[in-house]
This record gives sequence, structure tokens and C-alpha cells, in this order.
Amino acid sequence: MAITPPENRLWWKEPIHGIELGWVIIAFLWGLFMFFFMIAWHFIGQQNLSTETYRIQPWRFADKVEAFADEYQVVDENGEPVFENGVPVVRPPAGGDAYYLARLWEFWPILELQKGQSYRLHLSSADWQHGLSIQPTNINISVHPGYMHVINITPTETGDFGVICNEYCGIGHHNMTGRIRVVD
Repeated sequence: MAITPPENRLWWKEPIHGIELGWVIIAFLWGLFMFFFMIAWHFIGQQNLSTETYRIQPWRFADKVEAFADEYQVVDENGEPVFENGVPVVRPPAGGDAYYLARLWEFWPILELQKGQSYRLHLSSADWQHGLSIQPTNINISVHPGYMHVINITPTETGDFGVICNEYCGIGHHNMTGRIRVVD
């Protein structure tokens, strides 16, 4: 119930007051500005990752990641493979491809990248939709089964970067973490 209801109950036939029309025009122009600025910010803001995406069978991607981990697994001074909590530590060649698998409830394997080197990071899921968020950076990607995302990354800081799933993926979601280590 309006305080001053219109005389004609067909509100869309009532004349628009000048101030109200001004605000409608301002809101419309602001909406257009924001729409085009979001597109422009992708290019000038260097905030969004440009990705390539390909269809792939989840089991095929898992096989690729397994082969990648076998080939580039880090070994200690005794020639023994290095594991952390049962997860292999893998060092891809500088400037090469790195494969990272999301599955219930882990990111696999632990990647060891070199600072200043560019990598093509291949991401996919073996089972459900997961969210890959690399902390404390601003990298956040939805990872879907059946799709392989390829992201070009160049680490600029050394240290351990936590990877968390930010898409609810089931009862073990709160434990779904991973790690990417960047070394000199």
C-alpha cells in the first residue's frame, strides 16, 4: 500500500517524474560502464588468468598426472623418492608443463616450481567439481571433471603456497588441501 497511491491503477501508464527519470538514466549508464569496464579490466588489470580449456576423460587426465609424477618425482641424496604425508613431491622442468589433479579430497601431487620460470599448469578433476584457490595469491579457478584447464603461471615469490578447495565437494571438503612450493 503506497502512501500516495496513483489515481490510475495502471502504474506503467503514469508519467515519470524528472528526478526519477534522471536516476533511472544514471543507473542504466552506470550498468553499461561497469559491463564494459569488466571486459577492459581483464586486459588492463592483469588480474584474470587467461586459460585454455580442453575436454578430456577424467581417467585419462589422472593417467597423465600419474605419468608426470613418476617422471619428475624429486629424489633425495640416496636416490629415494621424496613423499610428504604420502604425496609425492614433483619438480617439473623449468618452463615446462606441470599437471595437478583435484580429487576427493586432495590436490595431487605437491608441485615444486622455480621462481621466475614460466609453467603451463594443467588442471582437472577426477570426480566432482572442485575449486582451486592458491593462498595467499589471488588465483581462484573452478575445476571440473571432463575439462582440462591450462594456465600459464610464473611464480614471483619463493615459499610454500597452500591450495584449498573452495567449492563444497562432500563430507571431506574441509580436509581438501594441497601445496605448491616455489624455490630459487
